[in-house]
Amino acid sequence: MKIKHTTFIFTSPMLLNTTMLLLTKSTRRHPRRTSNRFSPRAAVRFARRKAKIEVFWVRRQWMLSLFSILAGVLVCRAIYLQVMDSEFLQDQGDARHIRTVTMTAHRGMLMDRNGEPLAISSPVDSVWVNPSQFKTEQANWDKLATTLNINRKEIDDILTTRMSRGFVYLKRHISPEMTQQVKSLDLSGVYLQREYRRFYPSGEVTAHLLGFTNVDDSGQEGMELAFNNILRGVAGAKQVMQDNRGQIIADVENISLPQHGKDIRLSIDRRLQYLAYRELRNAVRRHNAVAGAAVILDVRTGEVLAMVNQPTYNPNDRSGLKADDYRNRAVVDLFEPGSTMKPFTIAAALQSGKFTPDTLINTSPGSMRFGKYLIHDTHNYGTLSLAKIIQKSSNVGASKIALSIPAEQHWRLLDQLGFGGMSASGFPGEIAGRLSNYKTWKPIQQASISYGYSINTTLLQLARAYTVLGNGGILPAISFTPVDTAQTTQPINTLTRVISPKTAREILDMLELVVKPGGTGTLAKVPGYRVGGKTGTALKSTGKGYSAGNYYALFVGIAPISTPRLVMAILIEEPRTGGYYGGQVAAPVFSKVMTGALRLLNIPPDDVESL
Repeated sequence: MKIKHTTFIFTSPMLLNTTMLLLTKSTRRHPRRTSNRFSPRAAVRFARRKAKIEVFWVRRQWMLSLFSILAGVLVCRAIYLQVMDSEFLQDQGDARHIRTVTMTAHRGMLMDRNGEPLAISSPVDSVWVNPSQFKTEQANWDKLATTLNINRKEIDDILTTRMSRGFVYLKRHISPEMTQQVKSLDLSGVYLQREYRRFYPSGEVTAHLLGFTNVDDSGQEGMELAFNNILRGVAGAKQVMQDNRGQIIADVENISLPQHGKDIRLSIDRRLQYLAYRELRNAVRRHNAVAGAAVILDVRTGEVLAMVNQPTYNPNDRSGLKADDYRNRAVVDLFEPGSTMKPFTIAAALQSGKFTPDTLINTSPGSMRFGKYLIHDTHNYGTLSLAKIIQKSSNVGASKIALSIPAEQHWRLLDQLGFGGMSASGFPGEIAGRLSNYKTWKPIQQASISYGYSINTTLLQLARAYTVLGNGGILPAISFTPVDTAQTTQPINTLTRVISPKTAREILDMLELVVKPGGTGTLAKVPGYRVGGKTGTALKSTGKGYSAGNYYALFVGIAPISTPRLVMAILIEEPRTGGYYGGQVAAPVFSKVMTGALRLLNIPPDDVESL
């Protein structure tokens, strides 16, 4: 049998074995012919092929072994990762989908003394973006800018200056309607965050008293700032799961719960606040005045029941306002109180023991001179008793009384009343008054202080001083929160007594004369009630002296006189029409406010005959 030359390509052990078997069988069947046919050269070739086959077989075994080892390594690695190191893998997975987010704390509410809300925090949404994700939505940037009512340039600035950040606010505190529009756009990298925005139901009526918060709901002025640490609370944190677009799909775990701010009840009576606001606004407009302020205090406790200012602002919309609009003039503006200081000059005289309410003082010819300085009255009143000096508001009479008592005694009484210092009310930004030491006083200075010049005070400090007259000579502390009199009852000798009860009552009787016929404050009368007070008119001081023709018109009153409950101080700055005297401009405000306030507080009339 002739065997043709054939080239074998062994691709498997089975093919190799089959080939060897055929060769073996051929040799066995035809041993002679085969041996004759295989020459030495063919045998060599056959041996070489056989050697190649054996080498291939060895290599194949090595390759199979190598692949087996690699497969084993991969299996072992998989087992290790899934069993031994599963916690690490889980953490890595969570790191890509689990995020820690802030849980905003709800700011506490401010309420008036009757529980009516004055400042509340409402939930709102803010829009923020992840710049690296948001840049893929360039085709929709104009739509988003239109929806948020912002300039397209603001969006461009975000991607050029803050691309490396992962969180950038686009617009804070948007409306619910705007929130729905943003959601409907469904843009990649655009997210909503729940926050709180402060809302003031009374608007400009309580603006200067309450102040306001910033965009992060942190107090900036007024009571919002004074009680910020109590109101703001503490934010919490939680873990959430996000999808590949950053949207929260599930809450995972609360890390710390938010501690919401505490509600605070203020001493303010919203009804009285509105009355004072309305009448002060009308007076400022009627007299074309630059500004005005008014304060109502509880005589017995020193609680602030109302505090208003003109001009005012709307704390719910502060766009376009200037810093000066936020100024609470009742606590930060200093002025010379004019004749409203005369009752304390008379009190110092009565306390000295040298005078009684009926002591006569000759004020003729209605003026007195100290070198180049001239003190004068509007009329020559002749001889006046101390009571009449208050009623007629005689500058000459007050000056002569002040000069007849020791300067130290006069100064000490004013100092004890709080002049020259602060009321310690805790109102942010309150400024201290100015009262020079008696050792530096000259006669003209002592005389001018007696009728309200050469001394500076705030309206709140002036109102507080008058509470002494209605509180039996005791000076209460100013408070913007309700005072529980049942828990603060103290022995009389531990309270700040400034004058005797007898002196306080005598001054009250003199103040009542001011609003009766012949007094300077007849327009302050309140039907059905006995009231008293003191008018004041003072030239406005500037850096270069007094401004001719520019006045402060003042009135401080107490009601009812029989059993004092309320003190109200009114200041009108630079009235230009309808007069400028305190009795003309400020006294009517007291009358209108007290007419409503005494009835709202259910204080019974003490002058029924006048009805």
